[in-house]
Amino acid sequence: PPTKLHRKETKMKIVTNKKLIQRNRKVGQILSIASLAVLGVGMYMSFQPQLLSYSFLALIVGFMVSQIGIYYGNRWGRSPRPDEQITAALKGLDDRYTLYHYIAPTAHLLVGPAGVWALLPYAQKGKITYQNGKWKQKGGSLYLKVFAQEGLGRPDMEIKGALEDMKKFYANQLQGTALPTQAAMVFTNPKVELETTEAPVPAVKADKLKDFIRKNAKEGSKVMTPDVVKQLTTALPEFDVEVIKGDVK
Repeated sequence: PPTKLHRKETKMKIVTNKKLIQRNRKVGQILSIASLAVLGVGMYMSFQPQLLSYSFLALIVGFMVSQIGIYYGNRWGRSPRPDEQITAALKGLDDRYTLYHYIAPTAHLLVGPAGVWALLPYAQKGKITYQNGKWKQKGGSLYLKVFAQEGLGRPDMEIKGALEDMKKFYANQLQGTALPTQAAMVFTNPKVELETTEAPVPAVKADKLKDFIRKNAKEGSKVMTPDVVKQLTTALPEFDVEVIKGDVK
């Protein structure tokens, strides 16, 4: 039998919409510059009493544009981006898995023996808890939560939306074939602490994600046979994307 040194090893297939990432990165840069310009105009007008009402309007608009720019910057401009962090967390999965970034109805989708997983990344730090049907975040800077969008938000609504989008996709692209799709929250900040045993969906740290997926592979393989995987991956578009395959060693 082949030894470990001679055994062929293949890597997970990664499909990433590079054009979308580049476009949204530019949008974030433009919005950030525009917000500074609008805020500057608002500050200038604030020193002129006859323009005071316009000054308030400019400051409000500038702040709103800056928040959109921060959102785009956090998601598309910084490296490692969420897609890069998820890819790194799943490094080591074999070629039975395909990871989609910004291709499927949900931003990050993993398809393979573990089933279909919508992976929702969160960069928050502090203590994340789920109790009495509510998500809470303790710790971290209030200023950053308000002005840098580092608050936890509403994970329940995001998860619900991701799963509903996948159901619509199945109805439209797979002739009504309903594949069981699960969601997992992936926390990428190493300074996060999780107390989420009561949560309706799994919440895992990024460094534990690969082990979590492998543990679910046995159950998922009962549904995700090779034929089903092929049917789903064929339905997902691959135009305007970069397909990365690991070399066979």
